[in-house]
Amino acid sequence: MPHSTPTTPDRWSLESWFSGFGKADYTEFKAALVRDVELLKTRAAALGGNTAEIVGVINTLETVSDRLGHLSAYLGCLSADDANDEGVKADEAWISTLEAESTKLMASLRSALAALSDAAFDSMLSDPALKNAEHAVKRMRHEGQHQMSAEMESLAADLNVNGLHAWGRLYDTLTGKMEFEMAFPDGHKEIVPMSRRRALMSEGDRKLREAAFHDGQKPWHDHAVTLAAGLNGIAGTRLSLFGRRGLPHFLDTPLFDGAMSRKSLDAMLEAIHANIDLPRRAIRKAAKLQGTPALHYFDLEAPQVAPPDEKPLTWDEACATVDHAFSAAYPKLGEYFREMLSQRWIEAQPRAGKRPGAFCTGSQLKHEERVYMTFHKTVHDMVTLAHEVGHAWHSCVLRPARSFAASYPMTLAETASNFGEMILLDGLMSDPGITEATKAYLLDQEMLRAHAYLINIPMRYEFEKAFYTERAGGELSVSRFSELMNEAQRKLYGDTLLPDGTDPMFWAYKMHFFITGVSFYNFPYVFGYLLSQALFARFKAEGAAFLPRYEAFLAMTGSATCEEVVKQTLGEDLTKPEFWATALKAMEPSLQAYEAIK
Repeated sequence: MPHSTPTTPDRWSLESWFSGFGKADYTEFKAALVRDVELLKTRAAALGGNTAEIVGVINTLETVSDRLGHLSAYLGCLSADDANDEGVKADEAWISTLEAESTKLMASLRSALAALSDAAFDSMLSDPALKNAEHAVKRMRHEGQHQMSAEMESLAADLNVNGLHAWGRLYDTLTGKMEFEMAFPDGHKEIVPMSRRRALMSEGDRKLREAAFHDGQKPWHDHAVTLAAGLNGIAGTRLSLFGRRGLPHFLDTPLFDGAMSRKSLDAMLEAIHANIDLPRRAIRKAAKLQGTPALHYFDLEAPQVAPPDEKPLTWDEACATVDHAFSAAYPKLGEYFREMLSQRWIEAQPRAGKRPGAFCTGSQLKHEERVYMTFHKTVHDMVTLAHEVGHAWHSCVLRPARSFAASYPMTLAETASNFGEMILLDGLMSDPGITEATKAYLLDQEMLRAHAYLINIPMRYEFEKAFYTERAGGELSVSRFSELMNEAQRKLYGDTLLPDGTDPMFWAYKMHFFITGVSFYNFPYVFGYLLSQALFARFKAEGAAFLPRYEAFLAMTGSATCEEVVKQTLGEDLTKPEFWATALKAMEPSLQAYEAIK
């Protein structure tokens, strides 16, 4: 890997957004935004059938939403940057109430759109002021046709702050304080924060993983009744609201949010189940490398090939490697990555007080992106960097679009990030200077990702679907949650898990089930992973000639459904299991190389 003097910026700058938290420009921005949200809410509440006034509200909403998103992104960056800043925490709580007010005005606007006749709505869409916003406005009208009265939606928005979302906050507070006593393999005992448990279960030492798994189960069992109440409360609230809004199925909202059809989701899952032995083969090989007949749940995120015995990767080396891979395969992406570094749009500095995790965010107001992560001198961190820059590039391609055409669903967002990852990994694997040890390690990492996306995440979907189906008839007990989790794990993993190798408490500690902003925070990841596999296979076959089509794909993601985007840019049909099966089988060459590791 390239070596250079450590001079690449690893600390981001947010000063182009605001001169500083609490400074005059920040407080003035907040005050103006509160005033304009309230004015627009009043204006939206008074909407009738005057299409010219509706168009005016839509366009004003677009600019207000840009400002609200800008402020929210800024606070999110500051909060991640310093998790102990009480002032930022207070403003994060404050902005959630402002977002609730925005939800109310959206409800009024959607009601007005839904009340229009088809002829009046079609005529309104031809207004030049709505050019390139047609897809977004159609979605607003669709939501308006499936919502309660404006007064009831306003009440729901208020109640959700202290009801639905309170369950999520309770989960965050409770789990954030969790810790457990762990007996380490060397005999010493230590009080370990729960936030460290997953990292311990990703260690190469199996005895360490086993201890972290078993000792770390106790707090989840201790709080299981509370956590079950939370999950029942979240799902129960959603099901009640879905019923009031006339939505016949609990998947209607997550599918709408993902801009995809049930037919496409079913086709994708059908292809996964029909080809489930592909990712299972990766797990069987991992078990063979480990020397066990199958894996335990605590083995699933652990590398079975040790990292190459090389000195730690520096930030400069990681950036140079990503730059080289991007520039060689996709020059425009490489140029953009260098711009991000020079503009100090990437936060990667390891230091106390930062929140764990990684994300990409941005501002439609400033047309700038930001990437957040913490670099711990590993190849895995370098891959995370490529993943998040893939997200950022997606937003960059959409900069010329108006805001209503630049907001894309999670399904298509995860496609771009995985594509960035694959460019880096392909560049590393094709580097003539790569060692066999590094190649084996990268293959192992690739297979870890494959079975996570193709088995673990579909397993979460199967659990959540079964849970919501039963929850419609009443609350579930702790034991029933664990039974459903066991059933889902056995269904997807089959014989690749040891007889005692399931984790019945996974429902309690997988934070995604407790996210209150969206439900079914799972299948969009599978969608993005498989679609990116298909895109990358095209790229490998067609070379640089494919890249303009890839950019056309990215540019269209905020203006059409997933099916329309893929049909128009790739000529493929997402409702056919055959498309997804082809994407799945793209992993075969890497899988065979992995199986050949001694």
